[in-house]
Amino acid sequence: MRIFLTGATGFIGSALIPELLQAGHQVLGLTRSEAGAQALLAAGAEVHRGNLEDLESLRSGAANSDGVIHCGFNHDFSKFMENCENDQRAIEAMGSVLLGSDRPLVITSGTGMGNEAPGQPATEDHFNPNHPNPRKASELAGASMLERGVNVSVVRLPQVHDPVKQGLITYSVAIAREKGVSAYIGDGLNRWPAVHILDAARLYRLAFEKRQAGSRYHAVAEEGVANRDIAEVIGRGLKVPVVSLSPEEAPAHFGWLAQFAAFDMPASSALTQERLDWHPTGPGLISDLEKMEYFPA
Repeated sequence: MRIFLTGATGFIGSALIPELLQAGHQVLGLTRSEAGAQALLAAGAEVHRGNLEDLESLRSGAANSDGVIHCGFNHDFSKFMENCENDQRAIEAMGSVLLGSDRPLVITSGTGMGNEAPGQPATEDHFNPNHPNPRKASELAGASMLERGVNVSVVRLPQVHDPVKQGLITYSVAIAREKGVSAYIGDGLNRWPAVHILDAARLYRLAFEKRQAGSRYHAVAEEGVANRDIAEVIGRGLKVPVVSLSPEEAPAHFGWLAQFAAFDMPASSALTQERLDWHPTGPGLISDLEKMEYFPA
């Protein structure tokens, strides 16, 4: 199948292209730059010029495909609310040209959308439309498209990692390098779920091929890694002290990341593994952090 892929030159998209090609699909990748176009061609994908704010480019890409995997997102967290609203519009634009067909639209959200009760792992079948996280806009847009007859499914992501990038933890490393200490909040027992990049890529492909409208899938290999453990491995890697901060001290140290750093966000993928026969095999988060080059040449 010919798949329109947003975020095609990003962290996940770059891993997803070979996964899709090896499975016999064609990839039409979205990019805004000449460098991105050359990277897509080198990877074996076709090029579609545009960006996530250019709704016409999104509509034409979706119209010229057998379905869409939407993993593009602007990760400038200083404009998080605005970026979530843009994502909602992007989903609605692509969904509008898939109406009246069975062509799948796989969108992206976060595992936090599945949290029903504090301390309990998020689950695939739960979604709170009144969730305080603005990222809910993506799933609300997907639900709206589903009601109109679009074949929408959702992949919810935790911290996606390899030895180079690790989701929000990448920012934690940068802050620890800048401040000279690696920090966690309180006892540091709050947990973040995680998955290796190649396992996440395989899940996107399986979700697309399953074509099960209304499904939500959790790309979770580890239900929850304690923030203290994360801070300690970062401290060893950077050779800086590891400290506990009070909730009041956290904003000055973490900046915008403080709103996430205190969350306890375990997540389960039991239903995903059962429904897609998906079983993650990649390295764990701590293992990848231990392999990271903290002082590149």
